[in-house]
This record gives sequence, C-alpha cells and structure tokens, in this order.
Amino acid sequence: MFAVNTYVVWDDASREAAIVDPGMVSEADNNKLSEFIRRNDLRIKYLINTHLHIDHTLGNDYIEAKYSAGTYAHPADSFLGQQRAGQARMFGLGMAPKPLDITHELKDKEKLWLGKEVLEVLAVPGHSPGSIALYSPDGGFVITGDALFNRGIGRTDLPGGNHKTLIESITKRLFTLPPETMVYPGHGPETTIGDERIANPYV
Repeated sequence: MFAVNTYVVWDDASREAAIVDPGMVSEADNNKLSEFIRRNDLRIKYLINTHLHIDHTLGNDYIEAKYSAGTYAHPADSFLGQQRAGQARMFGLGMAPKPLDITHELKDKEKLWLGKEVLEVLAVPGHSPGSIALYSPDGGFVITGDALFNRGIGRTDLPGGNHKTLIESITKRLFTLPPETMVYPGHGPETTIGDERIANPYV
C-alpha cells in the first residue's frame, strides 16, 4: 500500500533470519513472504522495525503470530506503536490495527546476531524519535528505514519528527560509514553512502 521495502536478512550457514519492516497488507502479501521463507529454509529469529510508523508495521501482527516473533524496536517510538489506530485514521486507511508493543527495546550500538553474522543498531533519530538503522560490517550494507533514501531523506512533519536532528543523524551516523556501503532504504531503490554524500540534495 505504501510501497514499503520489506527486507529479509539471513546467515547462509545457520539459516537464522531477520524480517525488517514488514509492510504486508493482504493475504497475498503474507503468502508471498511466507513462501520465500519456506523456500529458503529460513528460521525467523528477529522481527525488527526501523521505526513504528504505520506503513512499516502493517505486517507485524502476521509475523508475530506466524513465527512467534516479538517486535524489536527502539523504545523512543513506543508511543507510535500504541497509536497505530490513530495513524491509520490520519492516512484514511479504513482499518483499526491494535496497539503494537515492543517486546525487545533496542539500544544504540546493540548487536543482533544471525549465526556468525551481526547487525549493528545505529540510532538515527529525526524522522521519528526512535528511528534506527541496521549496519552489517561484513555484508557491507546498511538498512536505513526512512532516515536516508536514494537522493532523499525522511519527512519530519509527522509526530516526533525533527529536521535538524535527522540531518545530524545522517551526517554523523550514516555518512561516517565506508563510502562503498550499500544503502537499502525504507522506500525506493538502493544507493551507496558515497553516492549520497556527493549527490543527495537535502544534506
């Protein structure tokens, strides 16, 4: 519905996997994701939200029920999880999703392990107070949620948004990563840290 990029990250050896920002809104979406997980023989270890805006959490209920996975997110966004029904009304979605509870509160610099592979939590507030990015040093990529896009940045006019804070998060937390790092954003095509340092018109 919102063209959210939902990511599945896994370790080849252990088949341990994380689902990041499930944006599914239909049975067909759910089935497509579950078939991918089944076909690749993955074991879901984490359900991670880069932030708790409604578009990035619409599939949480399905993932929690299907794979007995709790929600990993930053506690500064807990109020957004509790206000999912209000967010749905704001966007005119015609649905009333239940409040979303964070079952594991992520902290800046926390490490999440998938087998021998690690995802490092980077706090990147600004789009929302609890926005995070997930950095894989060995994989050479970072999942940025709605903090940084290909030639764009996240909006800051929603509750808890702050433009100055977002720019600081991008320049001090994301642009300090190696320039060849692949950027996988919450919406739109991938890019690299180096390209965004040079050509992003908003930073």
